[in-house]
Amino acid sequence: MPDIEFLYRDADVVAVNKPSGLAVHRGWSDDDEFAMTLVRDALGHWVYPVHRLDRGASGVLLFALSKESARALCERFERREVKKHYLALVRGAPPDELVIDHPLKPDNSEEPQPAITDVRRLAQLGRYAWVEAKPHTGRLHQIRRHLKHISCPIIGDVKYGKGEHNRLFRERYALHRLALHASRLELAGLDIHAPLPPELASALAQLSQLEQERRTSPQ
Repeated sequence: MPDIEFLYRDADVVAVNKPSGLAVHRGWSDDDEFAMTLVRDALGHWVYPVHRLDRGASGVLLFALSKESARALCERFERREVKKHYLALVRGAPPDELVIDHPLKPDNSEEPQPAITDVRRLAQLGRYAWVEAKPHTGRLHQIRRHLKHISCPIIGDVKYGKGEHNRLFRERYALHRLALHASRLELAGLDIHAPLPPELASALAQLSQLEQERRTSPQ
């Protein structure tokens, strides 16, 4: 059973640091274990999912503790009153800062829906970059699709990424997951942070070390 790290709890909500590879609830996966049931069993209290976090991603995941709180939180998400911050390791060299305004088609429709993501490059590490992404809309796989749209796919993304780079990170850096982490969530005075998982931190440290050696080595 995966360990669930609790980040915050009050009378209305609970926030956990979801590990990569764990689906939020049964409707999104055929797995045997889900974040919702693990949190419910750990608390001994029913919980209600209020937003989506990809199975392959890790980071801040929020649950409501009552139907009333769930309804209120869902309305806040719909009004875009919740600020979400993600960290991602990508292939390529994105600009220092950019706004990706690119509509996305949902799976059940041919009509594209507005989708906007702010992206900021935090570090360029050779052929790869460490970026922060802040979505303004909540489309399915929005960050993954937007980063692919600018030719900077996320490492470990088997649907939108590049197999050769995914294999390199599995073999060289022991990174067997989607390199996307929901690092921070801001909501109604709350500011919840999720620490970077060890496997992502290790790959990032190794890339940073290689880049430092490259910059300081004699040409």
